Amino acid sequence: MTTTTTYDLWQHVTTALDWLDAANGRSEHATTMQILKITEEAGEVAAAYIGMTGQNPRKGVTHTREDVAGELCDVVITALVALAAITGSTADAQAALDRHLARRRPRLAALLAEGVTA
Repeated sequence: MTTTTTYDLWQHVTTALDWLDAANGRSEHATTMQILKITEEAGEVAAAYIGMTGQNPRKGVTHTREDVAGELCDVVITALVALAAITGSTADAQAALDRHLARRRPRLAALLAEGVTA
Protein backbone atom coordinates (compact mmCIF):
# COMPACT_ATOMS: atom_id res chain seq x y z
CA MET A 1 0.00 0.00 0.00
CA THR A 2 1.32 3.42 -0.94
CA THR A 3 1.32 6.09 1.72
CA THR A 4 0.47 9.59 0.58
CA THR A 5 2.32 12.41 2.25
CA THR A 6 1.16 15.95 2.83
CA TYR A 7 3.58 16.94 0.07
CA ASP A 8 1.83 14.55 -2.33
CA LEU A 9 -1.51 16.08 -1.40
CA TRP A 10 -0.35 19.62 -2.12
CA GLN A 11 1.32 18.44 -5.35
CA HIS A 12 -2.03 16.95 -6.38
CA VAL A 13 -3.77 20.24 -5.55
CA THR A 14 -1.18 22.12 -7.62
CA THR A 15 -1.66 19.78 -10.58
CA ALA A 16 -5.45 20.03 -10.36
CA LEU A 17 -5.34 23.82 -10.07
CA ASP A 18 -2.97 24.10 -13.03
CA TRP A 19 -5.24 21.87 -15.10
CA LEU A 20 -8.34 23.87 -14.17
CA ASP A 21 -6.56 27.17 -14.83
CA ALA A 22 -5.53 25.95 -18.29
CA ALA A 23 -9.08 24.81 -19.05
CA ASN A 24 -11.10 27.59 -17.43
CA GLY A 25 -8.78 30.42 -16.47
CA ARG A 26 -8.87 32.11 -13.08
CA SER A 27 -11.82 34.45 -13.54
CA GLU A 28 -14.32 35.27 -10.82
CA HIS A 29 -16.74 32.90 -12.56
CA ALA A 30 -14.22 30.05 -12.67
CA THR A 31 -13.44 30.48 -8.97
CA THR A 32 -17.15 30.56 -8.16
CA MET A 33 -17.61 27.30 -10.05
CA GLN A 34 -14.76 25.71 -8.07
CA ILE A 35 -16.44 26.75 -4.83
CA LEU A 36 -19.81 25.41 -6.03
CA LYS A 37 -18.08 22.15 -6.95
CA ILE A 38 -17.55 21.58 -3.21
CA THR A 39 -21.33 21.47 -2.78
CA GLU A 40 -21.68 19.02 -5.64
CA GLU A 41 -19.07 16.74 -4.08
CA ALA A 42 -20.77 17.01 -0.67
CA GLY A 43 -23.99 15.87 -2.33
CA GLU A 44 -22.15 12.83 -3.63
CA VAL A 45 -21.05 12.04 -0.06
CA ALA A 46 -24.67 12.26 1.07
CA ALA A 47 -25.83 10.01 -1.76
CA ALA A 48 -23.11 7.47 -1.00
CA TYR A 49 -23.98 7.49 2.71
CA ILE A 50 -27.66 7.01 1.95
CA GLY A 51 -26.64 4.15 -0.33
CA MET A 52 -24.41 2.67 2.34
CA THR A 53 -27.16 2.69 4.94
CA GLY A 54 -29.87 1.49 2.56
CA GLN A 55 -32.15 4.40 3.45
CA ASN A 56 -33.77 4.35 0.02
CA PRO A 57 -35.89 1.18 0.15
CA ARG A 58 -36.31 1.19 -3.61
CA LYS A 59 -32.55 0.96 -4.14
CA GLY A 60 -31.39 -0.82 -0.99
CA VAL A 61 -27.70 -0.87 -0.08
CA THR A 62 -25.74 0.47 -3.03
CA HIS A 63 -22.51 1.82 -1.53
CA THR A 64 -19.79 0.78 0.90
CA ARG A 65 -18.01 2.62 3.68
CA GLU A 66 -15.04 2.84 1.30
CA ASP A 67 -17.27 4.58 -1.26
CA VAL A 68 -18.27 7.16 1.35
CA ALA A 69 -14.62 7.63 2.35
CA GLY A 70 -13.65 8.16 -1.29
CA GLU A 71 -16.36 10.78 -1.71
CA LEU A 72 -15.16 12.53 1.46
CA CYS A 73 -11.65 12.58 0.00
CA ASP A 74 -13.08 14.22 -3.13
CA VAL A 75 -14.63 16.92 -0.94
CA VAL A 76 -11.31 17.58 0.81
CA ILE A 77 -9.35 17.79 -2.44
CA THR A 78 -12.00 19.94 -4.13
CA ALA A 79 -12.03 22.30 -1.15
CA LEU A 80 -8.23 22.59 -1.18
CA VAL A 81 -8.22 23.35 -4.91
CA ALA A 82 -10.87 26.04 -4.37
CA LEU A 83 -8.82 27.40 -1.46
CA ALA A 84 -5.77 27.62 -3.72
CA ALA A 85 -7.82 29.41 -6.36
CA ILE A 86 -9.26 31.93 -3.92
CA THR A 87 -5.95 32.61 -2.15
CA GLY A 88 -3.94 32.79 -5.37
CA SER A 89 -1.69 29.75 -5.21
CA THR A 90 -1.16 26.39 -3.58
CA ALA A 91 1.52 27.89 -1.32
CA ASP A 92 -0.90 30.62 -0.24
CA ALA A 93 -3.60 28.00 0.38
CA GLN A 94 -1.24 25.96 2.53
CA ALA A 95 -0.30 29.06 4.51
CA ALA A 96 -3.97 29.99 4.96
CA LEU A 97 -4.78 26.49 6.19
CA ASP A 98 -1.81 26.54 8.57
CA ARG A 99 -2.94 29.91 9.99
CA HIS A 100 -6.51 28.66 10.34
CA LEU A 101 -5.41 25.53 12.19
CA ALA A 102 -3.13 27.57 14.46
CA ARG A 103 -6.09 29.77 15.43
CA ARG A 104 -8.32 26.77 16.10
CA ARG A 105 -5.78 24.62 17.94
CA PRO A 106 -5.97 26.44 21.32
CA ARG A 107 -9.78 26.20 21.40
CA LEU A 108 -9.71 22.49 20.64
CA ALA A 109 -7.00 21.94 23.27
CA ALA A 110 -9.11 23.82 25.82
CA LEU A 111 -12.18 21.72 25.01
CA LEU A 112 -10.18 18.51 25.36
CA ALA A 113 -8.73 19.72 28.67
CA GLU A 114 -12.25 20.40 29.92
CA GLY A 115 -13.33 16.94 28.86
CA VAL A 116 -15.84 18.30 26.34
CA THR A 117 -16.43 15.67 23.70
CA ALA A 118 -19.28 17.21 21.74
